[in-house]
Amino acid sequence: MNRKRSLWRVLLAIVLFVVVQAYAVQPALAADPIAALTPFATGHAAQGQLSTPNAETAQALRIVLGLTILAVLPALLVSLTSFLRIIIVLSMLRHAIGMQETPPNTVLIGLALFLTLFTMSPVLERMNKDALQPFMAGSLSIEAAVDKGSVPLREFMVRQTREEDLALMVELSRAKPPKTMDDISNVQLIPAYMLSELRAGFQIGFVVFLPFLLIDLIVSSVLMALGMMMMPPATISLPLKILMFVLIDGWSLLLKALVGSFH
Repeated sequence: MNRKRSLWRVLLAIVLFVVVQAYAVQPALAADPIAALTPFATGHAAQGQLSTPNAETAQALRIVLGLTILAVLPALLVSLTSFLRIIIVLSMLRHAIGMQETPPNTVLIGLALFLTLFTMSPVLERMNKDALQPFMAGSLSIEAAVDKGSVPLREFMVRQTREEDLALMVELSRAKPPKTMDDISNVQLIPAYMLSELRAGFQIGFVVFLPFLLIDLIVSSVLMALGMMMMPPATISLPLKILMFVLIDGWSLLLKALVGSFH
């Protein structure tokens, strides 16, 4: 368990390091953008030439760390935030209406990202206030900043996680039963949180499916009663479902329900 927590701390330490480096580069870009970007083109530093191999190695490590964070960021977004539940519900809504490509995936992902930002904003503000800003001011070490920064995120995931899913992950990991939430490692908490998000997303998606399914059944029954069995029911039900969804202001109702489902 200590090894798992150490891996989690290393990952968060890398994130904090890249953020600090980004803030450190901003003043140089604002003062002299050409000089700040010169190292990438000519091998010179923003404030002078790189005179030692150690400086070149440090610059290369920063680039590698930045690329690593960019590669891991999508997985962190799906695993640690509310994005998973939101994108599942939006995708199920599209299938319930009967349109496979409308709205496009880009639109659904963009909407899910902004809804994730709305729901996660209190957590991000606490992480910024308790960990990032003190770390940048030099009052916290990297390990202390990682510990404080992970507390709001863990509290958010614990609130959304069912006890049954958490018990399942503890059983699968063959670990000792935890006495408190602090004894649960992130390796156990994250998959349990994802299972709970999948369950919640499918529950909301089922409720979304019901009115559209009712319209399909009514249209099919009417067509059969009229003897128009050769006409596909989707030809008539699709515009009716779109009209109903627009008249009841379905997007606003769905987004309110999604954001309100997080506690």
